[in-house]
Amino acid sequence: MQTHLLFFYCYIGLSLVFTEAATDDELSTLLSIKSTLIDPMSHLKDWQLPSNVTQPVPDLPHCNWTGVGCNSKGFVESLDLSNMNLSGRVSDHIQSLSSLSSFNISCNNFASSLPKSLSNLTSLKSFDVSQNYFTGSFPTGLGRAAGLRSINASSNDFSGFLPDDIGNAILLESLDFRGSYFVSSIPRSFKNLQKLKFLGLSGNNFTGRIPGFLGELTSLETLIIGYNEFEGEIPAEFGNLTSLQYLDLAVGSLRGQIPPELGKLTKLTTIYLYHNNLTGKIPPQLGNITSLEFLDLSDNQISGEIPEELAKLVNLKLLNLMTNKLTGPVPEKLGELKSLQVLELWKNSLQGPLPGNLGLNSPLQWLDVSSNSLSGEIPPGLCTTGNLTKLILFNNSFTGSIPRGLAACLSLVRVRIQNNLISETIPVGFGNLPGLQRLELARNNLTGKIPTDITSSTSLSFIDVSWNHLESSLPSDVLSIPTLQTFIASHNNFGGNIPDEFQDCPSLSVLDLSNTHVSGTIPESIASCQKLVNLNLRNNHLTGGIPKSITNMPTLSVLDLSNNSLTGRIPENFGSSPALEMLNVSYNKLEGPVPSNGMLMTINPSDLIGNAGLCGAILPPCSPSLAATSHRKSSHTRHILIGFVTGISVILALGAVYFGGRCVYKRWHLYNHFIYDWFKHSNEDWPWRLVAFQRISFTSSDILTCINESNVIGMGGTGIVYKAEIHRPHVTVAVKKLWKSQTDIENGNDVLREVELLGRLRHRNIVRLLGYVHNERDVMMVYEYMPNGNLGTALHGEQSARLLVDWNETVSMVAGSYGYIAPEYGYTLKVDEKIDIYSYGVVLLELLTGKMPLDPTFEESIDIVEWIRKKKNNKALLEALDPAIASQCKHVQEEMLLVLRIALLCTAKFPKERPHMRDIITMLGEAKPRRKSVCHNGGQDSSSMEKPTIFTTSPVISLL
Repeated sequence: MQTHLLFFYCYIGLSLVFTEAATDDELSTLLSIKSTLIDPMSHLKDWQLPSNVTQPVPDLPHCNWTGVGCNSKGFVESLDLSNMNLSGRVSDHIQSLSSLSSFNISCNNFASSLPKSLSNLTSLKSFDVSQNYFTGSFPTGLGRAAGLRSINASSNDFSGFLPDDIGNAILLESLDFRGSYFVSSIPRSFKNLQKLKFLGLSGNNFTGRIPGFLGELTSLETLIIGYNEFEGEIPAEFGNLTSLQYLDLAVGSLRGQIPPELGKLTKLTTIYLYHNNLTGKIPPQLGNITSLEFLDLSDNQISGEIPEELAKLVNLKLLNLMTNKLTGPVPEKLGELKSLQVLELWKNSLQGPLPGNLGLNSPLQWLDVSSNSLSGEIPPGLCTTGNLTKLILFNNSFTGSIPRGLAACLSLVRVRIQNNLISETIPVGFGNLPGLQRLELARNNLTGKIPTDITSSTSLSFIDVSWNHLESSLPSDVLSIPTLQTFIASHNNFGGNIPDEFQDCPSLSVLDLSNTHVSGTIPESIASCQKLVNLNLRNNHLTGGIPKSITNMPTLSVLDLSNNSLTGRIPENFGSSPALEMLNVSYNKLEGPVPSNGMLMTINPSDLIGNAGLCGAILPPCSPSLAATSHRKSSHTRHILIGFVTGISVILALGAVYFGGRCVYKRWHLYNHFIYDWFKHSNEDWPWRLVAFQRISFTSSDILTCINESNVIGMGGTGIVYKAEIHRPHVTVAVKKLWKSQTDIENGNDVLREVELLGRLRHRNIVRLLGYVHNERDVMMVYEYMPNGNLGTALHGEQSARLLVDWNETVSMVAGSYGYIAPEYGYTLKVDEKIDIYSYGVVLLELLTGKMPLDPTFEESIDIVEWIRKKKNNKALLEALDPAIASQCKHVQEEMLLVLRIALLCTAKFPKERPHMRDIITMLGEAKPRRKSVCHNGGQDSSSMEKPTIFTTSPVISLL
């Protein structure tokens, strides 16, 4: 007996010793894991032994560390390091945590590969590395963990094949590999996962057909495998997935008909098949899925009529069938769906009326049936429940009046009913809707007047009532709506004067009152609209002069005053208006000389014709008497001012002569020596050099020979433009000699870099830069000569040669995303689509990064394309994004990175590697976040990761 007791106590003692040693090993393992992590927020600061040797060390100290969970024996069972902004790498030592059953490092910034040693964690039940930037292959061997129930590796940069051995983990219930770069097909071993409830593989590069064996996974509740490159038909075997609740096959290359077998899945709540190449008709069997809430079949090639059986879907909240080839009527019984919130049928060939009771019995929020052939009246009860936000009916043949209930619908944000046959008057009330932003009623048969309550709106930003039969005068305060950006009322019968209420128009950028029969003068107060870009008053009965105040409007780019009865002269400084690019004053009664400055030197003569009294500049010369009169009037005040200044100057000069005369003689010899050295330096030390951006046939000497006063054809704020005719061979170019300050001379390399940038610039409104001639002091830019106008000026060709007028404007054009030309242009001299694609890619890069093409933060000789290409991983690319847009929101960052990848494709070095524009449009349409993430300051709610995420472009995303 004593022997047995002794043996028992020895066993207990040895067990305690071994347990203590084992837990010490786990503590050491955790410290090894920490040593390979980067923890900028110090979340793991407690992962250490007490530094005070006098402080007692508690039993199993590591079990109290952040994110660590132990069992009763002190072995680590769970490790949760999620949402800690960690990076670095996962240590191979993790395999020593032999009891680890739950491992979660989601929502961090890891950008390395996962260690292969993870396969030794055979006690794992839950494995989550989602929302990181892990690269390389996903480690094999996790299938050895017989108790594994969940793998979440979504939203990473994994590549290669899915491990086949995962099929051995037959207890798996959730498998999520969405949002990486996995290729090939789904492993056949997955058919063994009979307990699998969630399978997410969307947003990868899987190809081939969707395997039919997925239809054998009868426990599946959620299947999300869209956003891949699957082709072929949807397997009919999916009809066996009787537990399925959520099916997403959107965005792929699926063909054929929608299998009617889907009608057997009576637990389905969601079907997303949008953006494929599906054909045939909508199976009426879908009407049997009475649990269905979201049905999106949009952007396919589905034909036939909308089945009336869909009206049996009593729980349906969203029905998206837009962009197909549907014909026939909209089933009347769809109006009886009591849960319907979103109905999108646009861009089909549907006919007949909308259901008369649509919206009466449902919380309808979004109705878009635009671009069909629908007719009849607009249903009166669309906003009965007070939820309607967007009503989009344009490009149809709707008749009758605008329902008065819409003008009382407080939830409305957009009303777009243009291009129909709507008649009668605009109902009163739209101005009182607190959220209404767009009101588009153009191209109808509306009569009466614009309701005065519109002027009380505090939210309207876009109003278009053009091409109607509206009468009376415009409401006096309509242009003072504080949020109004665009007001288009052309082609109506208003009459009266233009409202003189422009003092409070802080946002107005477009004003179009053309063809409205308005009369009177142009109000001087219009110049207070500091953001006005486009002003169109053509074809009216306006009289009086052009207000001089318009010339100082800082953003006015397009001004059309043609076909009126304006008199007087064109304001002297009109051509120098800060942003003016297009001016049309034709067919008025203007007279006098056309000012010879700014854009008026490049204006098209057709924009001035019909004014018999105009002359000069690009028009025939003025008569000597008229020119002299003009000169006397404009010079009178100037002479008075000059006389006053001259008198003061003489007095000051006399004083300066006395005090300065004594030192003149002393400096005379030195001055003569300086002049001699300057000319010598200019001629010998500063040789001229010609840099060409394409094949040319002249030299720097040919250019310099033509730089004389007789060849001046224009002058701008930063330089003089010369016409240079070179005789052997005969070539004519335009040369702009820049005026350079001392600062410019000191920063000569920066100026030359900007000129070289312009050599790569291409835009339809910018004259081609052939090359430049320079020495250490001066720069002359050589442009293609445009002989279209009088004087043979290179500053002609509509707005194209405005580039030559002002160097600062040129640089701002570059910074303003007019785009780089592709590098091969300098060698081939051939313009094609691939070169345009390169320029478009540069524009995308500017938008995404907030950087200029030649940003001062870049290294020398580095442009934005090279700067981005130096970013070697996703983390570096993420840091390059404009922080004002990307912020801390994961899904915004992901979408920006997707667009960034498109931009890099566009700017590929070799033209054959750049996509076609139609492919770019498709890619941009698909560049959506691969998950719906929630942006919190403290990170993402981990509980949300367990919910099926919505991978869709549908507007109902806010409802989910």
